[in-house]
Amino acid sequence: MVVTRRDFLKSSGLALAAFAAPTVWAGKEHPTIIAIFQRGAADGISMVVPFGDKHYYSVRQQIAIPEPLSSGAERAIDLDGFFGLHPALGSLKPIYDEGHLAIVHAAGSPDNTRSHFDAQDYMESGTPGNKGVADGWLNRYMQANLESDCTPFRAIAIGANTPRALMGSAPAVAMSRIAEFGVHGGPASPEMEKAFAEMYRDTFEAVKLLRRANPQQYQPARGAQYPNSPYGQALLQIAQLVKADIGLEVAFADVGGWDTHANQGSSRGQLANHLKEFGDGLAALYRDLDDRMRNVVVVTMTEFGRAVRQNGSGGTDHGHASCMFVGGGPVKGGKVYGRWPGLAPEQLFQGRDLALTTDFRDVLAELLVKHMRAKDVSTVFPQFRPTGVLNLV
Repeated sequence: MVVTRRDFLKSSGLALAAFAAPTVWAGKEHPTIIAIFQRGAADGISMVVPFGDKHYYSVRQQIAIPEPLSSGAERAIDLDGFFGLHPALGSLKPIYDEGHLAIVHAAGSPDNTRSHFDAQDYMESGTPGNKGVADGWLNRYMQANLESDCTPFRAIAIGANTPRALMGSAPAVAMSRIAEFGVHGGPASPEMEKAFAEMYRDTFEAVKLLRRANPQQYQPARGAQYPNSPYGQALLQIAQLVKADIGLEVAFADVGGWDTHANQGSSRGQLANHLKEFGDGLAALYRDLDDRMRNVVVVTMTEFGRAVRQNGSGGTDHGHASCMFVGGGPVKGGKVYGRWPGLAPEQLFQGRDLALTTDFRDVLAELLVKHMRAKDVSTVFPQFRPTGVLNLV
């Protein structure tokens, strides 16, 4: 039986970009970045409530989150006397209090498109407004920072397809489930195993190493409980990969459901349900990784925010700026970063949206330089000069 590279990839549970076979990593500690994309445009001013802005409650009569000092249990969780977490994100407050969770408000892409497809593409390519860039920002980081001891598992996305952020010439793997990493239908046949071993000897060793992580028997540490959803299980599998010591540096996952045009809800409802899943997943990952979080930073992003005023359907339409969460051991947390532009009518972007004061590339560039030890991000974010003023890590 002759097995070609195409045959193997077609029969395996993998989606790969520019697959290569470098040496197997030997347990050396590497910094890791985990990027999470909230697809659908998450409402930043409901996630992190500007209850101290006097205009907030006048423009969101039905969907505003009650301020912390109001009566009732389902109110914003005070962070600093001006901003508060949505009550559904309560699981994140202990991490914030420990100083390992930061929030960057009024952040996002400077491009003013209200198209989900275009905005996601611009953010994942790292080139707002430029459709001519073929590869993603994470892939360009890997291209510019190739190390001799990289493994085939240097960059992994949990999903059926390689996300735009990881597309490019640097090797990246997309897998739906760790347990399916290999040949469908159970263990690979001896012929398939031999053929694969001959083509990619070092990669074959890495596959065996991954199998020894025993994903079917994995038990999260410290009682961490991941949401029983594709998003929650993606984070669980990322934790497994971090703990498997196979050289993971870059991980990517996404979570949808943020396009809340109707029936958005306030402390309860559609948005609150998604926020609970989102926050509980991040909290479980933080708890599960425990002391390994000293080398891990998680960053979240969304293509744009929502309009400041609620619409006639009890929801919010496409907006401009939103907020980003940055968590991990190296993070200087317990703080809301960024300049708040205000919600007065004259302060809104195009008279309707939260104005942008922090370009998302400033956040990502700082994480790549200070945490991931990137020497230069000029090729990662072409024609953009980071300000370096946030000091998140």
